[in-house]
Amino acid sequence: MAKHAVLTSGAKLWRSLACAKPELRLDLTLACGQSFRWRETADGHWTGVMGGRVWTLTQTDDTIWYHVYNTQDSQGVRSDRKRKTNASLQTENKKRFKGAVKMEEEEPVAVTLENNTDEEEEMLRDYFQLNVRMGDLYKEWGAADPHFKRIADIFTGVRMLRQDPTECLFAFICTSNNHISRIEGMIERLCQALGTQLCQLDEKSYYNFPTLSALADDSVEACLRDLGFGYRARFLQQSAKKILDTHGLGWLDGLRSVPYLQARDALRTLPGVGSKVADCVCLMSLDKVEAVPVDTHVWQIAKRDYNYASGNGQKSITDKLHRDIGDFFRKLWGPYAGWAQSVLFCADLKKFQKMKETPQPKKEENCEEEMRVACKKTKIKTEKN
Repeated sequence: MAKHAVLTSGAKLWRSLACAKPELRLDLTLACGQSFRWRETADGHWTGVMGGRVWTLTQTDDTIWYHVYNTQDSQGVRSDRKRKTNASLQTENKKRFKGAVKMEEEEPVAVTLENNTDEEEEMLRDYFQLNVRMGDLYKEWGAADPHFKRIADIFTGVRMLRQDPTECLFAFICTSNNHISRIEGMIERLCQALGTQLCQLDEKSYYNFPTLSALADDSVEACLRDLGFGYRARFLQQSAKKILDTHGLGWLDGLRSVPYLQARDALRTLPGVGSKVADCVCLMSLDKVEAVPVDTHVWQIAKRDYNYASGNGQKSITDKLHRDIGDFFRKLWGPYAGWAQSVLFCADLKKFQKMKETPQPKKEENCEEEMRVACKKTKIKTEKN
């Protein structure tokens, strides 16, 4: 059985991409609630699905290493008995979910892709938006915002992903009144039920994200309710159906080329999509770098760290408060405000709080002050003697 790749066990099977850690930290970027498809499968190794492929990524100080898997029938020819068994399973499940659930038709194994090297490198560059220089942005944000500068010294390399719009939209519809670990489980079940199996590694199967057509099937709501999606099941199915019936397959991708406010308002016409979800999709898949998603965490950051007083008497985030907080941060951080917000959001997550406890190098001015105090005490003792 194929296993998850580890860099130390076969470096020749890996490809590399020059990228320093201050420009991208995988452990922060892939686990901070932007995408819900990545898991740490070995120390410092992250495996997930992107662009219809399964990847394992890891990094050294100045390099991103990546290993890509593909699907292939391990035996080449399958027996008639196995074909009949799979056909029977498919028929049985179609009766239950009316075609919504896609059963695997073969037993895929992982192999390293030999071709498309340039294409895969370009996919990674696009996904991590490596054309954007994070070091320059961090300097700009730090110069404008002392609090950001303190956080940035610890949380370097938090980069915004450029995700597939369909996956991003339907993943974030699942985030309503939810937390990251539970969302990850829901997305996993969604892909298992409605997606196409890509490969199997160490007995774990990886699936592509469902298509709009699969999500729009009339049986999907009941299927997802059985899988624990609750009220979100209806939103997922209805949004997919509305996109296909009203706009067409290319509509979501087309929102990349319209202004931010137009894209956000268009998304908000979909069931289950409010201001926060719309802004997440705009920022994380539609190239709207000025979009600032505002949830209770971001509201708390604004009040706690920036003395933001507006809306203090409110118990929930209204559309006006969402817009006002977004405008506040856009004025503070400039055109890439959404990227800056993601750094502070990451730094506020409970899973990363231990990073703040790591002793930081003392500033030069602090060291000089301590030396002056020490010298003064020594002088006093000398005079007494």
